[in-house]
Amino acid sequence: MDDLKEATHRKASFLQTMRAVLWSFIGLRKGSGHEADMAKLNPVHVIIAGLIAAAVFVGVLILIVRTVVGQAAG
Repeated sequence: MDDLKEATHRKASFLQTMRAVLWSFIGLRKGSGHEADMAKLNPVHVIIAGLIAAAVFVGVLILIVRTVVGQAAG
């Protein structure tokens, strides 16, 4: 139970978590940076940031497809 409390009270802000998640989406992260992030990031923040990043990614893909299909049809 103490491990769960410790994991949810880590020191990184939500913006730092969002930055780490975006780096992981791109796939350009050093091993040392990853280890440092894992020591600081709040797992709840990581899940929320991942869901937000995934939703934005899907939204951008839908926008691109609609634009391309609209130009091809018209």
